[in-house]
Amino acid sequence: MNASQRTLRSLAVAAALVVLPTALAGCSATQTGGGGTSGSGGEETVKIGLVTKTDSNPYFVSMRAAAQEAADAAGAELIAKAGTADGDNDSQVAAVENLIASGVQAILITANDSKAIVPTLKAAQDRGIFIAALDTPTEGNEGVDATWATDNTLAGEQQGAYVKAALGSTPPVVAMLDLQPGVSVGDQRHAGFLTGMGLTDDSPEIAGRQDTSGDQGKGQTAMENLLQKNAAINAVYTINEPAAIGAWTALDNAGKAESTVVGSIDGGCTGVQAVQDGKIAATVMQFPGKMAEEGVKAALAFAEDGTKPEVPAAGFIDTGVQLITDEPLGGLEAKDTAWGLENCWGGES
Repeated sequence: MNASQRTLRSLAVAAALVVLPTALAGCSATQTGGGGTSGSGGEETVKIGLVTKTDSNPYFVSMRAAAQEAADAAGAELIAKAGTADGDNDSQVAAVENLIASGVQAILITANDSKAIVPTLKAAQDRGIFIAALDTPTEGNEGVDATWATDNTLAGEQQGAYVKAALGSTPPVVAMLDLQPGVSVGDQRHAGFLTGMGLTDDSPEIAGRQDTSGDQGKGQTAMENLLQKNAAINAVYTINEPAAIGAWTALDNAGKAESTVVGSIDGGCTGVQAVQDGKIAATVMQFPGKMAEEGVKAALAFAEDGTKPEVPAAGFIDTGVQLITDEPLGGLEAKDTAWGLENCWGGES
């Protein structure tokens, strides 16, 4: 199956999971009031805003595609915007303000700054707009009516448990390639990994940590820096697969790729291929398309009659994770890379 076929199949499977025709019965994409575009019979087309962290990262590209497909299927209008760079809050503030001015009934957002964006989201809520966080919870879940996300702590735990199992009896010397300050996703994955490894931030097994912004080039630089400080590193935590591939490149250049276990999280097609190629020992797949589809479905329900989804005690609606590796270890339930490549996101269209 080629990349185009995989992408079409993934979108078809995702659409089937959401079962929009059934799930949206009684939730049309039109409403009788509000600021949407006029439709037949005086009804208004539901307008949904989507603000992703960037418009270039394949993860958010796949999220936008899934949201667009779900909106199109329901006859709604999706207005997609994005931050200028990962971590840039100001551009997302401007995007939300523009969406408010355009008369949307709902805004779905993956926040670049989990805390700084909250006042802007609260201002939107005050105007009667439904707000849902996708992928990245806001601090304290403030400023949102619901969140669809990966259980990032669990994803980190699975990465850590696998790396620990892969090391076996070898004492770990761990490099931590983090995201950046102020983003809950990075904090949760970091903490989960340490739990899976049975370590803490103060454990002597931690050789060092550096931020990467989830970028491949910065991941390579961070790994090079940490290797200069401690050449005995034999295990690497990575915030995502681009950082992991960057780390592997540095390790390979240093002749240490074969003796170092690299774990990761994401489930992008490039990352799963890196697992199959032996660059990443295992990754934990998440499902951005499902987040987007569920967010659109909730936005339509809210526009119809003000219904809001019930949020579990955990504070978010879990869209699931799946460990991907061709060498399952430690009794951890895993899917192989063949399955991963059938279900990954970010493949070429």
